[in-house]
Amino acid sequence: MLELTDFSCGYGAFQAVHGLDLKLREGTITGLLGANGAGKSSTLMCLAGHVAQQGGKTLFQGRDITGMSPGDRVRLGLAISPEGRRLFKDLTVEDNLRVGGLVQPASHFTQDRDYVLGLFPRLGERLETLAGNLSGGEQQMLAIGRALMARPRLLMIDELSLGLMPKVIDLCYAALETLRNDGMTILLVEQNTTRALQVADDICVLESGRPVWQGKASDAMNDPSLTAAYLGLHQDDTDNAPAH
Repeated sequence: MLELTDFSCGYGAFQAVHGLDLKLREGTITGLLGANGAGKSSTLMCLAGHVAQQGGKTLFQGRDITGMSPGDRVRLGLAISPEGRRLFKDLTVEDNLRVGGLVQPASHFTQDRDYVLGLFPRLGERLETLAGNLSGGEQQMLAIGRALMARPRLLMIDELSLGLMPKVIDLCYAALETLRNDGMTILLVEQNTTRALQVADDICVLESGRPVWQGKASDAMNDPSLTAAYLGLHQDDTDNAPAH
């Protein structure tokens, strides 16, 4: 679905990510993990076209998208739910969804909106509410839903659980599993390492902008040196994180 070769990105003279090789398998969830400042968000924002790619090649479904505009990437099938959600707070829930679907024919709107509401029924009760008046959990659901309205093949989610209550986190992760079952490919940045390991098929760990470990999530949980050194987990944590 997505293949990065010797990928690097950054801001002006600053290089946030160096020499990343990464392949995403279609219909899977890949967790991009690491400490704050490791380059995770920069990677997602570069893939979305909002941060400059400074080197390497990015192939999406076999097509080189290096240098492609953000809008063209969305039309091609990449969508992002960004860190901080970045909703249109003065628009209603329904209008935020409508904005997310602008790259699709208007005739798709009702079907796509209803799919999102099936994932997040709470949004169905808040369609006429301004996005700025939603709870943090509702805003996260809306940010994911807005991205889904573009009918992406690859959904990128940055910091899914940040600041959310456990019940809302559970609802969001249940939605991810439904999306994977429906064939969606997902790239997930997550500070909650335990939850990411529970849902992910594959993981890539970054440290200081460089990849230090890649493989199956189940293998990561069985590697005490990895979980302790890079993921901030100890054996008792991983014992409670069942593999997908």
